[in-house]
Amino acid sequence: MTFSIVARHGNAYGVAVASKFLAVGALVPAAETGIGALATQAWANLAYRPQGLAMLRSGASPADTVAALLAADDGRVHRQLGVVGPESAVSWTGEECLPWAGGVAGPDYAIQGNILTGPEVVADIEAAWLASAELPFAERLLTALAAGDAAGGDSRGRQSAALYVVEPGKGVGGWGDTSHDLRVEDHADPVGELRRLLALHEVLHGTPDPATLLPLDGELADEVGALLAALGYDDLDRWAGVENLEGRLVEGRIDPLVLDHLRTAAAG
Repeated sequence: MTFSIVARHGNAYGVAVASKFLAVGALVPAAETGIGALATQAWANLAYRPQGLAMLRSGASPADTVAALLAADDGRVHRQLGVVGPESAVSWTGEECLPWAGGVAGPDYAIQGNILTGPEVVADIEAAWLASAELPFAERLLTALAAGDAAGGDSRGRQSAALYVVEPGKGVGGWGDTSHDLRVEDHADPVGELRRLLALHEVLHGTPDPATLLPLDGELADEVGALLAALGYDDLDRWAGVENLEGRLVEGRIDPLVLDHLRTAAAG
């Protein structure tokens, strides 16, 4: 009852998924830095998540991982599974998954879906993935998912979507490896809402681009001081902390995104 893409980009792994099902992000995706990622769906076997990651962690290939999971599962004809490891990827669809159901895999991605409007959903996800290699990984995953949604997605309609990405040391504030864990649980346009959340995540948790930083001196320093005073602050650090923008502060310079946010806040 779901469509998803599981993929690798360098040392990062991620899953993007959407469904006419409540809180799909709580059930489908799993990923571990340096190990791999997977999506379990259709009549989802949630044990596939810890068991699959354990197999990948032991050195099993995605193909061997899928084979072992299915061999131990009497309900495998109803399952759908995508697994990506450091060197390969596999998508598998049980013969009794509800139509349309199917998938495709490449060296660094596995795409799958069931109860879809048709094979064009999977085809368009793959085309969007292959055409968007220049995008940041999380945005690339979401772009691919959005292409499947635009192609028709789940034939029953829309309800939830999620984006889960792990990358070494890229957790919020540098803590842990989970760079993105965004979920839309129940929404008329879950993929569109997920895109809004990703943009907000970048504002709050992204890092500034050194090439765009502005020297915080002269007239600009005077403007920033005046804006802060209008908001009741005498210190940029304090204001940024309240606004959850402290990760974008750079000594002696200012991120244009922070500056825009400050100007907007002061304008009321």
